[in-house]
Amino acid sequence: MAARSWLAGRGVRSAGDGWVSDGQPGVPLTANQVAHSWAAGVFAEDLDRAGQLTLAFGLLDLLDDYWVTCEIGSAHRGEDGPLPADVLWDGYRQRLEAERDAEAVTHSLWVDWFEDRATAATAFAEVLGDDVERVVSEPTAPRLRRARRVLEHSGPVPWTVKEPAYRTAARLPALHPALFRALLASHRDVHGDVAPAPALALLDRLDLPAGTPHLADLRRTFARS
Repeated sequence: MAARSWLAGRGVRSAGDGWVSDGQPGVPLTANQVAHSWAAGVFAEDLDRAGQLTLAFGLLDLLDDYWVTCEIGSAHRGEDGPLPADVLWDGYRQRLEAERDAEAVTHSLWVDWFEDRATAATAFAEVLGDDVERVVSEPTAPRLRRARRVLEHSGPVPWTVKEPAYRTAARLPALHPALFRALLASHRDVHGDVAPAPALALLDRLDLPAGTPHLADLRRTFARS
């Protein structure tokens, strides 16, 4: 079932740059308002859990709104969860590899999966850790997009979980800028996690442009910690 058709069945349709509902046809709605009002209903559909999740990802593609990922997370953690892991993480990986903006997905990873110590290790493994060797040895544009996006938002992931993937990523110069931002976020994020000595050793392996902002300060911080 296509997400647009599913919304139409509930009296919601696109209108110009926004949305309208049959209930209030003269009132324009934003994608965020549509997500808040209707996204949860996906998981009440008469579909199996994989079908519901596929529909939810379609709604995410259509609305491009972070709240849809919140409803996915709620369904995963709810009394009828967990959702099918293969469909869940394949959905995240596909959108991390896509050319289109992935802010809703990366924000979801960062604040809902990586900041939660109960889910960080599994989430990081699924979106990068388990296949980082392949990303490095057989790089493609989609895989590199995914790796960069995950690395740049991986600050809260426990250091012991992400360090092996960081070390592997360091073998590919194309990932060095993203890996630098990963180390910076690991230090600066409120929930960031880093071990200064190995982080400094990793930082020294990166081939970065002279004058890279924050590089000297980060190196000094790691060196004196």
